[in-house]
Amino acid sequence: MPTYVYACRACGHRFDAVQSIHDDSLEACPECTGSLRRVFGSVGVTFKGSGFYRTDSRAAAAKESSGS
Repeated sequence: MPTYVYACRACGHRFDAVQSIHDDSLEACPECTGSLRRVFGSVGVTFKGSGFYRTDSRAAAAKESSGS
């Protein structure tokens, strides 16, 4: 199950919550009962360049094996 980060709009309290994708978002802060917002972070992994697709690696491997 995914872990979501929530922050309170009133007091700034931040915490993690493990929830199903189908669960409703949390609405009340456990510290002050203020309203919450879900915090979205940046993506941790970025794939750039060639070599990340099945066809990229097979084309190079086929050329090397036929040339030997």
